Amino acid sequence: MTRRSFRIRTSIFARLAAYYGLCWGFLAVLAHGAFPFAVAATLAVAAYTTVPLVVFLRGGGWTFYPTAAYRVLVIRPLLYVQTALPLVVASAVLGLLIGAVAGHPLTGARWFALAIGTMLALMFVVGYVGSRRLVVHALEASMPNLPPAFDGATIAQISDLHVGPQTSRRYLRRVVTAIDSLTPDLIAITGDQIDDRPEDVAHFAAAFADLRAPLGVFLIVGNHDVYAGWDDVERELQARVPATRLINDALPLRRDGAVIYLAGTGDPAGVQTQSRRVAPDIERTLARVPRGAPVIALAHNPALWPALADRGVALTLSGHTHWGQFSFPKWGWSLASPFLELAFGSYERGDSLLYISPGTGYWGLPFRIGAPAEVTHVTLRRGPVAMRDGGRHAIGNNVSSSSRGSRSRAGGRES
Repeated sequence: MTRRSFRIRTSIFARLAAYYGLCWGFLAVLAHGAFPFAVAATLAVAAYTTVPLVVFLRGGGWTFYPTAAYRVLVIRPLLYVQTALPLVVASAVLGLLIGAVAGHPLTGARWFALAIGTMLALMFVVGYVGSRRLVVHALEASMPNLPPAFDGATIAQISDLHVGPQTSRRYLRRVVTAIDSLTPDLIAITGDQIDDRPEDVAHFAAAFADLRAPLGVFLIVGNHDVYAGWDDVERELQARVPATRLINDALPLRRDGAVIYLAGTGDPAGVQTQSRRVAPDIERTLARVPRGAPVIALAHNPALWPALADRGVALTLSGHTHWGQFSFPKWGWSLASPFLELAFGSYERGDSLLYISPGTGYWGLPFRIGAPAEVTHVTLRRGPVAMRDGGRHAIGNNVSSSSRGSRSRAGGRES
């Protein structure tokens, strides 16, 4: 495999050294005397969660394939601590200032740091439990130009699986079982099939290579598939996964003599990495679609939807945002909302519909609150443009041993 790498400037390392020195030095001062060997324990946590990050940055990525144990025991604690560190330190500084007014600055700093640290730990636990929850989300998408033969046709969408050796095999079996239970006419995998390395394709393939549907199984490229090195990823997918890769192209789907078109875009990460072959090209994507023909598009990044809508695409299925893995849908807010115009849920523009999946896996931390992982079940309807939400139902942890998804060769780590 060709290892993709990057370079970090020396000035960036100097700033990181100052940041970590100040943060951990401050926490070591607060820990002094709190319990036996408190300073040593603080510095040990600092080393355990900072040295691997330095190795990663200095090497321009991992110079080896991270095993499941390494991802769970090294990378995951690193991510938890790096997420919590600035919040804990900021709260300690606030406590220091408030405590100074009362004449007990260190006591104030310690209590504020402890309070925020405890809250974060509880939130991480709740988020971990939430990441294990899987739901089927039923939607009805109505389109005026849908041929009658496709009225009632169904699509099972999964997205943002980020499969690697650390991914629970039991969880992947639940995903496959959920898809099987829906008996969809078409299965769409809308990008970020793998975590970060081409080697991860083997784990993805072990779980999903046997998926079948009457109209086909299709997958598109996501930004992490590009970052992993698309040439290598595509080679592995071609060898291991019989699903049709649909990149800047469209194919006709036929049912009872009627035809609609399924299009798949490239991803903007192709521009960032100069992987022009997988950069989005809407003109090329729709070049084979006859004028006026009904089109359903798969676009990993929902930022591509306006251009697709302008070209008359009736329905676009996206992912990418994960809904920030933290959302309050009833309030119309997700952690992705402050950063993205198209952040989560469904949108309507003229005669075009968009649905953004929260994803079926997770990236980075196993953390989901208010944004449950889902298998999206879309029923196509002929009628005025509308997206109707049919609700969600949870998929249990128990998997029938007779289901296709329970094969012992399903990829990932048993957990």
